[in-house]
Amino acid sequence: IDIVNDIYAREVVMARVGHLIRRKQHEIERITRILRCCFDPDQVLAPEPGRITRILLIGPYARRSWYEDKHTLQFSDYELWVIVNHPLFTEERCWCRARNIIERELGNRCAVDLNILSKADVRAARAERDHFILDRIEAGITLYRASRDAPLNAREASPRT
Repeated sequence: IDIVNDIYAREVVMARVGHLIRRKQHEIERITRILRCCFDPDQVLAPEPGRITRILLIGPYARRSWYEDKHTLQFSDYELWVIVNHPLFTEERCWCRARNIIERELGNRCAVDLNILSKADVRAARAERDHFILDRIEAGITLYRASRDAPLNAREASPRT
């Protein structure tokens, strides 16, 4: 998939996970690119255009407590939280394509757990002082933030598969 190969300079994401071994950096960077280009907001009718506002790495890889045992084939899952601008974009059908590509390309090398939240979910967590969500966001590593990272160009945003 050409579109997935050139969304932004991969060194940007890899630098954010520089504490990991090179292979893990590449896998996380690849997952981030797939999420950015294969998010499909056209699957739902929403009052505003869909966009990812933030992608976070949560869990053992962000805490530097990951493990990998080649003898037993046990390893930490990649846990990524994606925050979108509207609750409708948390629907599974917006993420089917991304999940399928991640499974096809990385499924035999790593397990990926995606949690999709809306900005409204994060606001509600703050209002309710939901420490489960807030602590993970605080401790997570931001892999992509719409307000600071390069937007997709026209070629990258095309609906090609």
